[in-house]
Formats: sequence, structure tokens, C-alpha cells
Amino acid sequence: MTRSISAPERPLWQRILVGCGVAIFWPAVWYALAAWVNKPYLLPGPQAVAVTLFGLCRTAAFWQAAALSLLRVVAGFAAAVVTGCLLAVLTVRFRMLRAMIAPLLRIIRCVPVASFILLAFIWIKSQMLPGVIAFLMVLPLIWGNVEKGLRQTDVRLLELARVCRLSPGRTWLHIRIPSVMPYLLPAMTTGLGFAWKSGVAAEVIGHTAGSIGQHMYEAKLYIEMPELFAWTVLIVVLSLGIEALLTMLLRRVARRFPEVTG
Repeated sequence: MTRSISAPERPLWQRILVGCGVAIFWPAVWYALAAWVNKPYLLPGPQAVAVTLFGLCRTAAFWQAAALSLLRVVAGFAAAVVTGCLLAVLTVRFRMLRAMIAPLLRIIRCVPVASFILLAFIWIKSQMLPGVIAFLMVLPLIWGNVEKGLRQTDVRLLELARVCRLSPGRTWLHIRIPSVMPYLLPAMTTGLGFAWKSGVAAEVIGHTAGSIGQHMYEAKLYIEMPELFAWTVLIVVLSLGIEALLTMLLRRVARRFPEVTG
């Protein structure tokens, strides 16, 4: 058994330098474009958006909307991860179940998000819509990757486990889970982005009360472009923050379950 070799990580000072350069470059591009367009109702400058965002931060509605949207999206994402992993285990074990479920999950993956939002909006309450849509968008991705990881498990390792009379629990802990991790971890980081985009889109279309999406819709309706950009900045900050926390957690988990190859 060998472990995969990864590229050496950059020194901390290089990562800080690159991060600062990126943080300066893109706002400068934004500022230049806004100055060139010279129409704040079309493209407000970063300074106007920053002032608007600071003003929103001083209101209770801002923090309530951020918390509610975050809770709905994370709940849908977590439910999709758990359900997708369980479904993958079952569909690998039972071929008939896979024959019934696989086409449905592929259809969910192919249908546009807007179609699901409009259909689900008819059947469920708007407060539940973002979480349900986030769940549906992430579920096929998690299921497909976890199932692939389970099917790629080295049969020689499974045979060795049988010869050594390892219990099912130890077989999963030392062979199955390490084999699945390289497929599951990228799916979770990618799925989190899908959850955010689809969840906020559901809030906008469904006019979910007290959500980021509702405030974005109202800002667009009244052509309050700095406010619309401010809410968009909030989405980016929340998405990057949650992704960073998830990546940190997944790296710790991956250290406990290193990749196993034959």
C-alpha cells in the first residue's frame, strides 16, 4: 500500500502575499470599470458598496437575513451529504435499488435549477424552499462520487480483510472509508457552492421572507444597485467563510483516513 504524493504547500508568507495581491487587484479592476461606465445605477463603485454594506451591518434585519439564509442552506447541504452517502451504500449493495434510483438522480442533475424552484414553490412553503432546493442540487453529486469511491475500493484489500477476519466495522474504518474519502471531499466542497447558488436563487424566486434573496429582489425592484451589490458581497463572504471552515474540517478528517491504494 502506498500513499498519494501531493505537491508541497507554499510557505505562509507567499500565501499571504498572493492573497493580498488578489484582494487589491480585483477591487482595483472593479473601481476602474465603475469609473469608465460612470453610471452608478448600473455599476456602483466599490466605495459606494462598502458604505452601503457598512450601513446594512448596523441593522438587525441584516444579521437576521444572513443567519436565516445560512441556516437553510447549511441544513439542506448537510441533509444531502448524509442522504447521498446512505443511498450510495445501499445502491452499491442492492442492484435493483440502484436501477430504480439512479435514473431519478440523473434527471435531478440535468434539470435546470429554475425548473425545480418553480415546481417546488407550488408544493412547499417558501421558508422551506431554499433548503429543499439546496438538498436536491447537492444530493446527486454526493451520491455519484461516494458510489464511485465504493466501487473503486481495491478488492485485494477486501480479500485481505476477509482472510484476517476483520469485523465489518473495522473493514469500513480501515478500507472502505479511506477509499471513499478522495471522492467525497471534493464533492462536498463543490456541493457547498451549488447549495449556496441554488439556495439563494430559491429565496429570490420564492420571495422567502426575511432572507438574503428577498432583500436582493427588493433592491433590484427599486434599482438600489449599491444595496444589491452589498448583499452579493455578503453572499460571497459567507460562502468563502463556510467553505474555508469545511475545508479545514475535511483536511483533519482526511488525515485520519489517508488514501489507500493497492
